[in-house]
Amino acid sequence: MTTLSTTKTTKPVTKKLPEVTLAFWIMKIAATTLGETAGDLFSQTLKIGYFLTTVALFLVFVVTLVVQLRSARYNPFFYWTVILSTSMAGTTLSDFMNRDAGAQYLSGGATRLGWGPQGLGLGYPEGAAILLSVLLLIFLGWKLSGMTFRITEIVTFRGEALFWSAILVSNTLGTSMGDFLSDSSGLGYLGGAALVSGALLVLLALTRVPAVPNVLLFWTAFVLTRPLGATAGDLLTKPTAKGGLDLGTAGSSAVLLTVLFGLMGYAHLKERRAAAPEFAGSGAETAGAREEARR
Repeated sequence: MTTLSTTKTTKPVTKKLPEVTLAFWIMKIAATTLGETAGDLFSQTLKIGYFLTTVALFLVFVVTLVVQLRSARYNPFFYWTVILSTSMAGTTLSDFMNRDAGAQYLSGGATRLGWGPQGLGLGYPEGAAILLSVLLLIFLGWKLSGMTFRITEIVTFRGEALFWSAILVSNTLGTSMGDFLSDSSGLGYLGGAALVSGALLVLLALTRVPAVPNVLLFWTAFVLTRPLGATAGDLLTKPTAKGGLDLGTAGSSAVLLTVLFGLMGYAHLKERRAAAPEFAGSGAETAGAREEARR
């Protein structure tokens, strides 16, 4: 459905966010994995640095968000471009908060990153605690506003602003969690990805338990898909000596971008097909009204 009604008597409001389906989660994982590889491509492989890359990607996020907010209805290309931009910005922001410019964090033979601040070096636990606190504050403000947490029912500018704020922070938090699992927990890239995948399967099983709110499960899964993308991205790009596949940030990003744009195109086609009967119905009603007026 492309429209939602707030009450039985109010005029339908155009839907701005997607339905939560299996395709939604596949695209989310693809976007977050690409966010990890592309963020590392700019900050590390191209040696631009965490700080400058974060500033640039945050500006990209603002531009894509403005396009999404100004859109009259849900457009898969607009929506998933914002998700991708938050994933990339979240990757480099997390790296800037948690890391320094130590050699253990660099790739592609880099010995240092670009000019400017090279990282605050807070560490993953401290960085994750800060980001989790910010995310909880956003959810508290969201709760106090009285607006719904169900993304299919978010149809106002204020609701979208809260939603995208939570997305940006959750993607940054997820990067910190994923990097902690990959770099500091001893699980490695594959073990970290397996652990997060297992947690997501538990959440899937909990959808069968009526006592567990689906909204809580959705947001928990939404946060956890980011560390899955972070660990999967590191698995693809890091050297084999560190437990990765050493496919490179550029090649991995290109493949993931192709996959994501293919999925976005498929989603766009589905939206057009779903909207066709609605427009046809509206046209028939308009023609009928004109015929009635002529009579």
